[in-house]
Amino acid sequence: MLKIIIPTAMLIPMIWLSSPKWLWFNTTANSLMIAMAALSLLMLPSELMIMVNKYMGLDYISSPLLTLTCWLLPLMILASQNHLKKSPINWQQMYISMLSVLQIMLIMAFSSTELIMFYITFEATLIPTLIIITRWGNQTERLNAGTYFLFYTLAGSLPLLISLLLLSFNIGSLSINLITTTPELYLMTSMNKFMWFGCLTAFMVKMPLYGTHLWLPKAHVEAPVAGSMILAAVLLKLGGYGIIRVTMLFTPLVELSYPFIILALWGVLMTGLICMRQTDLKSLIAYSSISHMGLVVAAALIQTPWSFTGAILLMISHGLISSALFCLANTNYERTHSRTMILARGLQTVMPLMATWWLISNLSNLALPPTTNLWGELMIMISLFNWSPWTIMMTGLGTLVTAAYTLHMFLMTQRGQLQSHLKIFSPTLTREHCLMIMHLLPMILLMLKPEVISGGFS
Repeated sequence: MLKIIIPTAMLIPMIWLSSPKWLWFNTTANSLMIAMAALSLLMLPSELMIMVNKYMGLDYISSPLLTLTCWLLPLMILASQNHLKKSPINWQQMYISMLSVLQIMLIMAFSSTELIMFYITFEATLIPTLIIITRWGNQTERLNAGTYFLFYTLAGSLPLLISLLLLSFNIGSLSINLITTTPELYLMTSMNKFMWFGCLTAFMVKMPLYGTHLWLPKAHVEAPVAGSMILAAVLLKLGGYGIIRVTMLFTPLVELSYPFIILALWGVLMTGLICMRQTDLKSLIAYSSISHMGLVVAAALIQTPWSFTGAILLMISHGLISSALFCLANTNYERTHSRTMILARGLQTVMPLMATWWLISNLSNLALPPTTNLWGELMIMISLFNWSPWTIMMTGLGTLVTAAYTLHMFLMTQRGQLQSHLKIFSPTLTREHCLMIMHLLPMILLMLKPEVISGGFS
């Protein structure tokens, strides 16, 4: 753990001490070395949680998410270069510093075994994300988006804080390892049902559950490319990780989660239908994230080993693919200066290799065999069907709608006659192709060995 936390912390002085000429190269190279070191965390030697110290530990649930967090930092730095090349050097340094601080907070959140430490780091991720959205967003609506993001997250996490304080008062500790050994009879009291609801509210807003999702499309659309990448790929997964951790502590209270499971499955279908009538490319990708996360919420709440495995598989694969889609949307935006899909038709003729990345990303997004998206969705669907056969209607329709809007997105942006205003066109860069390879290569490799990220449940 220290081989990741200390180099990440040392990135910040390196950013401010590097010469302007070498700033982007130094940060990309060093963050890539940290990402390579983080890959070793996937191969944990035992099934149990490995305690790094009294407050931090690693197990099969947190290590894939932690590795994903470290892998995304060099990709975000690569994706942001064009966006910031005309900014003053101290703004560029501040931007990369915010990304590094965000990575430190996320590493601590995913590895903390004390619930109050998890809460503090969970909330601390809000500050750098808010600064990235409100300072480096593309248009003036970013302030409105930042306000939505701030107040939704804070309002959702207040019940979590109260629940944790009550839990600490009653048990005397907030250590995950200790709470799992408490007698289950204690957890059946009426007060405990409120505590269960309080603990899960913050995570459901963060996921987000359908109904508490209004902050997400605004934040995604207004954020710069790195903000969209980290939001889709890691910050939403923080909510899923929290639900998995907390539902394990409150095992007998599965009956309380029925309305939330129904709402999540309804959200899969509804947000899929919303995607089909979107004209804004980033907004479509943002709504598709809500649809995928609805499946993760439902899977985490029914609390079976298969559903937990499916949830973690889908979270990791969605993290890589949604991040790749936001990068592709950004490459289009930098050339067409518009997010409207109909204004960027026929790009396949001028950017054939980029169209290949679009095709692979879209096929992964609609869960084509043998992608890990398919493994995750299939395991979730099987466990939901086992829980209630009626859920197959919602999940089956959701899959059809996902395929429809994903193919619609590909056809609208790549196929057709090239627009007349796009005849003069800057070519794609090696940096952009490198960025896409670093997103899609892990996905292809994970197809060969998906158990690396299966969460140790299967």
